[in-house]
Order: sequence, then C-alpha cells, then structure tokens
Amino acid sequence: MLTAVFLPLIFALLIPLLSKWKDKIHTGWFVLIVPFTVFVYLVTKTGKDFAPIRETYQWIPSLNINFDFYLDGLGLLFGLLISGIGTLVVLYSIFYLHKSEQLAHFYVYLLMFMTAMFGVVFSDNVYVLYTFWELTSLSSFLLIGFWNHRKGSRYGALKSMLITVFGGLSLLGGLILLHLVTGTTSIQAMIEQKEVIIQSPYFGWILAFVFLGAFTKSAQFPFHIWLPDAMEAPTPVSAYLHSATMVKAGIFLIARFLPIFVLSEWFMIVTSTVGIVTLCIGSYMAVRQTDLKGILAYSTISQLGMIMAMLGYGTSTAIFAAVFHILNHATFKGSLFMVAGIVDHETGTRDIRKLGGLMTLMPITATLALFGTFSMAGVPLPFLNGFYSKEMFFQASLDLSGTSSITEVLAIVIPILAVVGSIFTFVYSMYLFFGTFRGEYKEQELPKKPHEAPIGMLISPIILITGVVVIGLYAQLVNEPLLAHTYEAITGEISNKTISYWHGFIPAFQLSLLVVGVGTVLAMTRKRWSSIYNVLPGSLSLNRVYDWLVDRTEKYSMKITNTYMTGSLKTYAQLLLSAIFIISAAILFLTNGINLEATDLAPITIAELLIVGMMAFAAIATVFTNSRIAAILILGVVGYGLSILFVLYRAPDLALTQLIVETVTVALFLLAFMHLPELRKRTEPLRTRALNATIAISFGALMTIVAISSFASKWFEPISQYFLETSKSLGGGKNVVNVILVDMRGLDTLFEIAVLALAALGIYGMIKLRGNSKEAK
Repeated sequence: MLTAVFLPLIFALLIPLLSKWKDKIHTGWFVLIVPFTVFVYLVTKTGKDFAPIRETYQWIPSLNINFDFYLDGLGLLFGLLISGIGTLVVLYSIFYLHKSEQLAHFYVYLLMFMTAMFGVVFSDNVYVLYTFWELTSLSSFLLIGFWNHRKGSRYGALKSMLITVFGGLSLLGGLILLHLVTGTTSIQAMIEQKEVIIQSPYFGWILAFVFLGAFTKSAQFPFHIWLPDAMEAPTPVSAYLHSATMVKAGIFLIARFLPIFVLSEWFMIVTSTVGIVTLCIGSYMAVRQTDLKGILAYSTISQLGMIMAMLGYGTSTAIFAAVFHILNHATFKGSLFMVAGIVDHETGTRDIRKLGGLMTLMPITATLALFGTFSMAGVPLPFLNGFYSKEMFFQASLDLSGTSSITEVLAIVIPILAVVGSIFTFVYSMYLFFGTFRGEYKEQELPKKPHEAPIGMLISPIILITGVVVIGLYAQLVNEPLLAHTYEAITGEISNKTISYWHGFIPAFQLSLLVVGVGTVLAMTRKRWSSIYNVLPGSLSLNRVYDWLVDRTEKYSMKITNTYMTGSLKTYAQLLLSAIFIISAAILFLTNGINLEATDLAPITIAELLIVGMMAFAAIATVFTNSRIAAILILGVVGYGLSILFVLYRAPDLALTQLIVETVTVALFLLAFMHLPELRKRTEPLRTRALNATIAISFGALMTIVAISSFASKWFEPISQYFLETSKSLGGGKNVVNVILVDMRGLDTLFEIAVLALAALGIYGMIKLRGNSKEAK
C-alpha cells in the first residue's frame, strides 16, 4: 500500500521532465499510467473473500507516529473511486486542456492531491491521516486556483483553503484528544476503546472538533459556501475533487469513526439534522443558478447532505444506502461535470440562459446528460442506479420513528424534509437537462458554433454512464465484492443486504412517485414561481458573512501589525524581550520551577569577581558613551572578559572560539566604522528610559533565576554522563565537546555550516553585484 499511496507523488517529480515533450505528446498520457496502475491493484483486492490488510512503516517511532496503512472495505471503496475516477479525469483532461496550458503545474498538483486522498483513506494513524488531510486542502487550493489570472479562481481557491483548513485544525484538536483519552494513535485501536471514549469528559469536545473537520471538508451547512466558488477550477478538477474525492473526505471521516460516535445520541441528532438541512438548502439553491457548474455545485452539496444524513441515522438500512449512494453519486455526478465541460468547450459558455436545443447538435452528449440527470433525480427506472439508493434513503428516513436515538420531532420532520429536498433535486435535474438540450436553440447568443465533442473527450463520461446503467441492472455485481465489505467495515456486522428494483408498492416507492409527480409540476412551472428566490433567501447570504469576516480580519490584523511593525529595532527588541520575560516568568511561577537553593556551586575566587566586575562596568559604559570608537572597544572588553572566564573554567575550546568571534566582530565594526550612525546624547523622556531599564533588569534577573534554577533542579538524569561514557566508544574521541559537535549533533553542525556557507555566498554575490554596477558607470 505504501507504493500505491506515494506512487503519484513520486511520479510528480518526473512531470517537469516529461512536460518538455508536451508539443509532441500530451503530458496527460504519461500521468494516465499512475491512477490506472493503482486502480488495477485495488481491483485485484475485491471479491467475496476480501480480508482487511494492515501494513506498518516506521516514520517517527519515538512519538508513535508511523505510516500505518489499513485497507478494509471502506478504504477499498474510496481507493477505487480515487484511482478509477482519477484515471477517467486524466484521460478527459488530455482532450480538455490545450498543450499551451501549464500542464506540468496542473499534473503535479493533481498527483499531489491523489497521494493526499490515498493517504487519508488508507491511514490508520490519526496524525498521519491529519497530515494527508491538510495536504488535500493545499493541493486543492492549487488546483482551484490553477487559472490564477482570473480573479474568481483566486477568490475561490482562498475561500476553500480558509474554510477547510479551519476545519482541519479543529480536526487536529479532536484527534489529539482521542489520542490522550485512548493512549493510542491507531484508529482501529481507538474503535476497540469506544466505551472509554464515550465516557470520557472530553467526548463533547472530540465530537465538536471532528464535526467541524468533516462538515467543512464535505461542504455541509453552513460551511457549504466554498464549493460553488470552487467551480472556477478547470472542469477536470471539478469532476475529480467535487464529485468523487475531496468533498467525500468528510463523509469518509464520519464513516470511519461511526462505530465510536454511533453510541452517542447527540451524534445522531447533529449529523442527521445538518445533513438533511444541507440537502434541502443545496437542492433549493441549485434551481436558482444559471451556470451549469453552479447548478452541479449546489446539487453536489445536496447529495453530500443526503449521504451525511443517512450516516447520522445510524440504522443498517441507512448506512448501506449511504455506502451505495457514495458509489452512485460518483458515477452520475462525475459524468455530469464532464458533460458541463463539454458544453462549455464546444459552445463557449456555461450560462444556461444562452443554451438550449443542443440535443440535435450534440446527441451523444445529450444522451449522457439524460442518463446522468435522471439517475441523479431518482427517477424510478430499473437501469438508473440513483433510484435504488434514493429509495433506500426514503425507507431509512421512514424507519426513524422506530429508533430511540432520534427524538420524536426529528422522526416526523426528517422524512418530510427528505421529500422536500428530493423534490427540488428532481427539479434542478430536469432544469439542467431540458434547459441545456431542449427548448429554443439560441445560436446568436453562443460564442462558438456548437458541435459534438471529439471522441477522446466523450470516452470518460461514456464509461461513467455505462457504470450508471450496469449498476442499475446488475447491482449485485458491486454488492457482494465491494459494498458488503464497506458496510462491514463501518458497522462491524456482516451484510445481508440485497439490492433489487421492486419491493412492492411500499411507502418508500410511493414517496419516489410523489417526488416525480410534484417535481414535474414544479419543473414545468419553474419560471412562474422562481420569483420566490427574491424573498427567500432574498438579500440574505452566508457569502456576505464570510466576506465581512475576512474583510474585518484583514483590517484589524493590519491595524495590530502596524502598531508593532514600526521599523524600529529598539521596539522589536523591547517586544521580544518583554514577551520572553512574561511567558517564561509565568511558566516558572505556575509550575513552581523557581529553585534558588543551589548548594553545590563552586567557590567564587577574587579573579572571577574582578573579571565579572570589569565586564559589568564595560557593559554599562557602552550605554553612556557618546563615542563610536569607544563603544566598539568597550564592547570588546565584555567579549574578551568572557573568554578569560572560559579559561578559568577549563574550557579552552570555548575560550578560543569566543576569542575568534570577538576579534572578528570588533574587526567588522571597525571596518564598517564610517557607516555607523553618529552617537548622540540620549533625549528620550524619563518614562522611556525607565521602561528600557525595567526590561533590561527584569530580563537579566530572569536569566539569572533560570540559570540557578536549572542547576539546582534535578528533574531528570543529566545527559552529560552519557556523553562522558560514550564519547570514546561512539565518537572515537576523548574531547567530549568536539565529539558532541561533530558526532552527537553532527547534523546540527552540518546545517550551521551550510547556513554560514549560504550567507558567505550571498555576501560574495552582493559584493560582485556592487562591483559590476560601478564598472558599468
């Protein structure tokens, strides 16, 4: 699994080289190999006899953070979607993106995102999962903002980043609490301690933090506002991120932790309520949109809300329906995004007000849209997979009245809202298809003369729509080898569910007919009642709240920053020293860390007193001198005095180092003497002088207390004994200080040398640049 996870990221390193040949062969043909290879690997794992696979690779074992990969039915389903849809998206992008685009950037971002999603769904270690989780936000930010010359792309990318990263940080808090409560970083081990987690006093916080992480990533109300703006991304990105993968990461997270949270009544109430509200708001707002991808964005929000609600129900029927709809939604929604891209590519617009009558001009595309939209609408036809999971959704909603985890009010309200949301789902599906492919053909309003798309662009949606039909006709083909294992991974129970078209004239089927009937009437009369959007939502918009928050945050951040970023080094020093003093002193006081009872200190000799007195006098004198040369020389006295102290304390290496540093420092000051500012008589008011003196004395006292307390406190075994014992055997030297620098902390020394070398190169470059400019004059 390690190879499957990191193969896209490793291959991304080769993209800059492969893209050099893009004039001869599209870069996407090379990239296509990667997701297809992973897909084939995962397909070999499907079957009735599938058993979970666990692999562990050490990363940071001292912190119990390793690459622990766990492939069960849930991870297998999402892995197949990520790799399978990823293969079709790359194939589609080959014909959608022109060779003049920045293909290297696009495919590097896409492969980075692919690795991130594989890491999320395969990780068993919570901290590794979080690392990949945030990588999905970063890579999606780059993909959404791929066309960065567009203002809308930049806005949408930043919006998605801010909201999803906010949720990601919240998720990290929940995962840390889970680790503290259970003492393990393994998700599977946490599930085994679900009773401990439920009874923990931190459980409420855990639930809230995980909710924020899942709801923001899966565009649940009220965090759904980022998804419509993300439609500024290229269509292949929308088809991949916003139908099958990234937006389902929150769904995956809830499903993964469902065995723990399902024991909580609050989890059931919050998840089902948020999900059903998201379904209704998303489907209702989709009918208002005029952009094809805007309609699909809100339709995705509604479908994600439906899946989230079913997971919140917590019943066996609801969980199986959620699993089934995850697969179904990926097939019909992925194809519809590609259809929208084809329409935009061949007509030059996505504005549905300018479209219409394209069925005769684009018959294949229209046929694909017909199957996709009717499946999304849940039309009760046996060859449309969307109907099966939609009917299960209705059945699960009706069954809530018999569960104890949902209140009586919700048991009544949720089925009603499920029907209302489904009615509007039917309306926007019909609006999308008939508004684009039927009606009046408006040739004069189209930027380009439409024609059928090239076959290369049609292959991917054809494959997805074929999946819609095959799953509808032969659902058992995916049930036993895949869906049953996914259900078992979530619930821990063996699935006995079967999928069939006809269950009799049951209430769930009656609701499906009701949705079709009422939805047809509303779709046909849409123009007559669409003015309702002027009232509800009217001027109300969560986007305005987001814009207001971002605007105010920027303004107040600027004001706060301007108060201390004054360009004054003295001000910066005051702030830094004050902050260190306040924080350190507070921690020392609160943890009882002050210990001044040092009994085994070496005796102080007269020579040491004289040297320290000389250094103190020189340090104070630098403050009052008005001569630059005197200040430099007096400052040198402090450094050389410290060297003498090192000699007295039998540290010749440190003494030599200090002598060299002090000599070089004084020499540099003298070399730059003419460029130093003139020292003037201090004219600061008494209050400023008192503040400076207070900071200086307080910080000096703090350092003294820290030094004595650290010497007097014996909280841990001193590491010096280890260095003394192993200096010869491990480092091959008797000089312990040298062994520490070269061997024990050799990497630190290496990087210090590298920093100095880089600084030297920079200085050399500036000198050469200045010399060249003088010669040019």
